[in-house]
Amino acid sequence: MEKMARVTTALGGNTITGRTMFCHLDAPANAISVCRDAAQVVVAGRNIFKIYSIEEDQFLEKLNLRFGRKPSLNFSCADVVWHQMDENLLATAATNGVVVTWNLGKPSRNKQDQLFTEHKRTVNKVCFHPTEVYMLLSGSQDGYMKCFDLRKKDSVSTFSGQSESVRDVQFSIRDYFTFAATFENGNVQLWDIRRPDRYERMFTAHNGPVFCCDWHPEDRGWLATGGRDKMVKVWDMNTNRAKEIYCVQTIASVARVKWRPECKHHIATCSMMVDHNIYVWDVRRPYIPSAMFEEHKDVTTGIVWRHLHDPYFLLSGSKDSTLYQHIFKDASQPIDRANPEGLCYSLFGDLAFAAKESLISSDSNRKPYIGDRRHPIFFKRKLDPTEQFEYISSSSALSVFETDIESGSMDWFVRTAKQYALAGRPLAELCDHNAKVAKELDRNQVAQTWTMIRIIYSSPGTMPSTNLNHSMGKSSSNLPLMNSFNLKDIAPGIGNESRLERNKGENRVENILMDSSSSLINNDENEETEGSDVPADYFLGDVEGDEDELYMMDHENPHAEEQEYILPQEAFPLRHEIVDNPSALDHLQDKADSPHVSGNEAETVSLTPVESFSLISISHSLYDNRLPPDFFNPIVRDMLLFYAEQGDVQMAASVLIVLGDRIRREIDEQTQEHWYTSYVDLLQRFQLWNISNEVIKLSTCRTINCLNQASTTLHINCSNCKRPMSNKGWICDRCRQCASMCAVCHHVVKGLFVWCQGCSHGGHLQHIMKWLETSSHCPTGCGHLCEYT
Repeated sequence: MEKMARVTTALGGNTITGRTMFCHLDAPANAISVCRDAAQVVVAGRNIFKIYSIEEDQFLEKLNLRFGRKPSLNFSCADVVWHQMDENLLATAATNGVVVTWNLGKPSRNKQDQLFTEHKRTVNKVCFHPTEVYMLLSGSQDGYMKCFDLRKKDSVSTFSGQSESVRDVQFSIRDYFTFAATFENGNVQLWDIRRPDRYERMFTAHNGPVFCCDWHPEDRGWLATGGRDKMVKVWDMNTNRAKEIYCVQTIASVARVKWRPECKHHIATCSMMVDHNIYVWDVRRPYIPSAMFEEHKDVTTGIVWRHLHDPYFLLSGSKDSTLYQHIFKDASQPIDRANPEGLCYSLFGDLAFAAKESLISSDSNRKPYIGDRRHPIFFKRKLDPTEQFEYISSSSALSVFETDIESGSMDWFVRTAKQYALAGRPLAELCDHNAKVAKELDRNQVAQTWTMIRIIYSSPGTMPSTNLNHSMGKSSSNLPLMNSFNLKDIAPGIGNESRLERNKGENRVENILMDSSSSLINNDENEETEGSDVPADYFLGDVEGDEDELYMMDHENPHAEEQEYILPQEAFPLRHEIVDNPSALDHLQDKADSPHVSGNEAETVSLTPVESFSLISISHSLYDNRLPPDFFNPIVRDMLLFYAEQGDVQMAASVLIVLGDRIRREIDEQTQEHWYTSYVDLLQRFQLWNISNEVIKLSTCRTINCLNQASTTLHINCSNCKRPMSNKGWICDRCRQCASMCAVCHHVVKGLFVWCQGCSHGGHLQHIMKWLETSSHCPTGCGHLCEYT
């Protein structure tokens, strides 16, 4: 401690001198408060209630307010506050629901003054009015706030938040009649102490409980709030609606917030769990704290600036049973440990890189890049004389590397999202439609993937079986053709040499491995294939010849004289030849006698250079006893993982929706949620709201299905007094009338209720429909022309 700096501050006629110091307490502290002259601090907890004198080098215990061998629960404090006008007046909030005031001017040992027992549960917060000596406000776990006049025995006003427990209450420093209250449901309410019947304003500040709030000491309309969502938000209350002007993201739930005196944009925070440090933030730069105090070894429970006009001394109490005085000059600076570089991609592929200007300017070997644009104006401002840290004056340089506009265009993504069909049709039609959309956008690999999905998962009855007279031969009519793979299903341009070269790195099916015993129909007559003068070789696996020779066809002269067609040679020698169109009965008979063919074989492959060129014609369905329906699921799963790794979450999410339960069990729930979340985020960034909502509704993940229901709010006005309904239920809290009265039968509606959005009158669905059959006027006689659609 001897190396710590000593600070002296002159405040009016007083001088505050001190250094970083601490003292051990008898028990953990729940709250602390400092007196008006900054010379004493009170520490309160479940088992401690003491006043310490703040000396230059140490804390000295001055008074122990707990007396007796078995102190009552009135001494078990959840909060404590010292009046800023009367140095002898204290107030505590007890865990048993009692609000206690203490008069230090009493000559006796017992300093307890008054006891208020109106709260039914623990009192979380007490607050004195900044200018009224006898006015005390409390907020309790029972959901009520009470205003006490210390000259009377009972409370003078009770404020019902009509919500869950009250976590904090704070009088406005600049507005005499206003106070703010925070609640566990995330709401913040503003009240006028003259009107205890209804709050003046209410807004939702956080996603979860709001643990604390603090009015700005200089700006009248600024209110800071902290919550369990790990955020500190600053609200401007000068407008008609509360406006969030700053937001600081911390790493743990925020338990206390305190504005720093004489520094408009600085605020101190501490956490209620996990994080033991105290942070001072500049709300204009919320990404990293301006200062950090790391002395406590357990959770910090209370923080307070020592004087209203001194920004250099901070007092804190903790569950580690210590009381600290922190000097701002001794605080650590997180900026010294932070990474000084930043990197970010824009929506259209531009890359931005920011670093310290000194680092970039000193790099003499830096080469200029095409499209490099420099912005040496990033975060540079003049040095504030009152600022403690020199790094604030440092500047950064921002480099932007712009991509080619056409190459970075995302028009294909938008058009694909708008034109894809994800539901409402049979699977085969969905796949065909989406393949067509992909072809029109020159996304041939995606188009072929959709075609393969259709072939794998469509039922046999939905597959086309036309243009097969040449591929099957004379007796093919006796064998039912179930599946075929035609050149029409292959994406255009697949024969183009340059596109073939480019697609070699893509995820396309390299090999179609088919067992020779189940893929070729042979006999032992060793005759040549029809239409060919030379023996025909069949290829299995990669083709060794020129691929263009296989796919090139003369579409302009389909009836021209057919030339001899020779298939590419295979890597292994031909074992036998195929007979010319055997009859069906002979075919089945010879098949059992052939030593080269297995007995369960029932498939045929024929290749003929005709207009409807069929690569693979299978006489039996893929859904054979040997191929269960989920046989191809691992391949499809790997395909989806490939597209996701390439960044095409659109394809992964779309296939998931189209296939549904067929593939959903193959992919873990967390991966599906990640794909859907990424795709929905992209859709919303392109403002494709309807498509985003459709994806959420059709998704196979439960957590995604709930996204479009989380923020739905229904605002209802009373049909009698036209005021907003704030209560839970159908009873208006102003006119005490039931808002669900039927305008026709004048009974309370229990069940389906329909109302007019113009006049707010309504009733039973059947009664209103029957009324509107004969009259278009509202049944209440208000004169409005109602219409039921």
